[in-house]
Order: sequence, then structure tokens, then C-alpha cells
Amino acid sequence: MKKLLIASTSTVHGSEYLAYILPTLTNFFKEASTILFIPYARASGKTYDEYTAVARKAFATINKEVKGIHEFDNTKEAVQQAEAIFTGGGNTFELVNQLYKNNIISVLIKAVENGTPYLGTSAGSNICGVTMMNTNDMPIVYPPSFKTLGLIPFNINAHYLDPNPDSTHMGETRETRIKEYHIFNETPVLGLREGSWLEVNGDSMVLRGNYTARLFKQNEEAVELATDTEITQYF
Repeated sequence: MKKLLIASTSTVHGSEYLAYILPTLTNFFKEASTILFIPYARASGKTYDEYTAVARKAFATINKEVKGIHEFDNTKEAVQQAEAIFTGGGNTFELVNQLYKNNIISVLIKAVENGTPYLGTSAGSNICGVTMMNTNDMPIVYPPSFKTLGLIPFNINAHYLDPNPDSTHMGETRETRIKEYHIFNETPVLGLREGSWLEVNGDSMVLRGNYTARLFKQNEEAVELATDTEITQYF
């Protein structure tokens, strides 16, 4: 049975890395002593070692060991043998590029579908959707495909921001960008605000955290979904 936490962000304002969600992770990863970390998104341009050290420090506070996938000679075996998996944020284009380059897309899908607990934050959450096409990131590399893990039947827009009525910024809002996407694509999009996450258990998908999420569907008005709502009914 699938077990996923799909979080909008790793860090909320005024808090340390993963601190806001660590109480939930303590229970989520209770059966795992070691977590396989996938640092391919290279947040802020960090090296794999630097990024893994950040994750290692956070999980040490709940007595979990972290191993970076780059530390293994065989990445497929690392995923297959993992007790739990965490994919961090950064650039979604580079993350997906490396997943294809290392030929582990299908291996990741199988591992999660077979019950390996999976945590994603930001880019690591974007890849849980049907495609990565609703990322906010710059296309710094060109992955072989925009198709991702398809573990949920919609796409994620992480770090979703509402329009600021006091802003003089004239650029497009997130909602405008998603409407543009839906001119050409049917896949629904869930705008996840920072501090919220999806809890997936098998076919159940429940919105958790302090904020509502905004659901976009082609040719329909956007809908606000309340926290602690079972959202499976919308798909």
C-alpha cells in the first residue's frame, strides 16, 4: 500500500529545515532506521554531499540515519532496498533529469507502490504527480520527459501563492499560470501552500497542515479544499 507525504516545502518561515513537519515524520518513518535521501534537485546549488548533510542533521533529531543515493554504487539497488525514501526540493528540471539519467523512475514507482514510505518536499513533491509541468522552477536543463511518477492522479504546484492585493508587481499570478496550462492540458493541479501537505495511504488522500489547498481543473472554477479533507472524492 502506498504511503506518501507530499509537502509543499521543507522549511516554513521562522523555522529550521523540516522542523514544522518532524512530529508527523516521527510517526511516518517509525518503522525505518535509515532513510534514503535523493539530493538530485540540488537546492540552492548545493552539492549532493552538502544537501545530504542538511537532511542528515534534521533527521538526527528524531534518531534517523540518512544515506544519500549518490553514496551507493548501484542506485537501483539503493531504491529497491531502502527502508524509506526522501526526495528534497530544489530544481525540478534537474531532479527529473537525473532520475531519468540514473534510470530509476520505474524503480521508484514500484518501491512506493509496494509500500516504501516516501516523503517529498517541493521538487520532490512535484514528481509525485502525473507530470512536472506545474513546477515553478527555471528550465536549467532539459530532461528526457516531463512525465514523472504518477503516484497521484493530478499535478502539484508547490509553494502556491495567492495574489497580493497590495503588490505592484505586474507579472502573472500562480493561478494565471495554471489557467494557461489548462488551455492545453487536462490534468488537474493542486496548489499546495507552504506549511501544508498531502497524506496518502493507498487510495486515500487527505490534506494536512495549517492551510487550505486550491484545486484547479480544466474549464472549471478553482475550489478551496479545507485541511483534514479527504480529497479522493474530487478525482
